[in-house]
Amino acid sequence: MKHKQDGSINFLFLFIISLCLFFLALIFGIWSYATAQKYKNNVDQIVSQKVNIAKTEQQTADNKAFAIEEQNPYTTYYGPQAYGSLSISYPKNWSSYVNTGTNSNYPVDGYFFPGTLPSVHESNPVDFALRVRVINTPYSQELQQYNGFQQGGNVTISAYSLPKLPSIVGVKVVGKLIDNIQKTGTVIILPLRSETLEFWTEGSQYQSTFINNILPSISFSP
Repeated sequence: MKHKQDGSINFLFLFIISLCLFFLALIFGIWSYATAQKYKNNVDQIVSQKVNIAKTEQQTADNKAFAIEEQNPYTTYYGPQAYGSLSISYPKNWSSYVNTGTNSNYPVDGYFFPGTLPSVHESNPVDFALRVRVINTPYSQELQQYNGFQQGGNVTISAYSLPKLPSIVGVKVVGKLIDNIQKTGTVIILPLRSETLEFWTEGSQYQSTFINNILPSISFSP
């Protein structure tokens, strides 16, 4: 009888121990799961915060770049690659019209003027702020016309190189304009492969912008 009682007591004791271990394992599992979830939530929160910070920093950088661009008072015209990939900056508040490829004599023929662009007919009395032209004749041939004007006392001619292209030597012509002898202005004439490149301003109103701002911005592939 005593043996049976001892066996029952041992069995009960083992059952209680097993039950305690089960509950301890269960509690440990719940605690581990809760800890893992907390860690995961913390990681997700940290990642989310970092993503938001990165987005904010990128937006700040974009806004800063946009503000800088808006403060830049100039925009840029890029010409055809076939004619030297001309790059020229001019004020944003100027309108432009550039005719390319339709005139065999002038494969690039551009007009620039503040505000609304007036008529581009050659007879127009308005002085254009900037003219840009690629002429389908060699530089030496084009220069002969101005040499004739110089002999008549209508223009003065001096050597000139663009600030960005000091190795390309052309001329600066001041006085009567070949296209319209009723007008005066300043013309830059440069060799461009088998053609001639000309920039000019008409009259004196835009002379300072032409000399100090536009010409220093010009570049092209000789």
